[in-house]
Amino acid sequence: MAVKIRLRRMGAKKAPFYRVVVADSRCPRDGRFIDEIGYYNPTTEPITVKIDEEKAVKWVNNGAQPSDTVKKLFNVTGINEKITK
Repeated sequence: MAVKIRLRRMGAKKAPFYRVVVADSRCPRDGRFIDEIGYYNPTTEPITVKIDEEKAVKWVNNGAQPSDTVKKLFNVTGINEKITK
């Protein structure tokens, strides 16, 4: 089972709100997920990003692959420095 850390779109039409979730890569974007580790709201000023660092580091160290957008969010929140290679 390939596990990905990716965004799940929520919110109303033209007012997106994203949850950062850990999901099986075969599941649809807004479908079933394993764990919710945070959220991202691009519509606020400034942009709101809240990610549980412990859960994110645990999942990445266990083999979950973050998407490109989630990698950028990890850089913004400083989680990339805590991930062991």
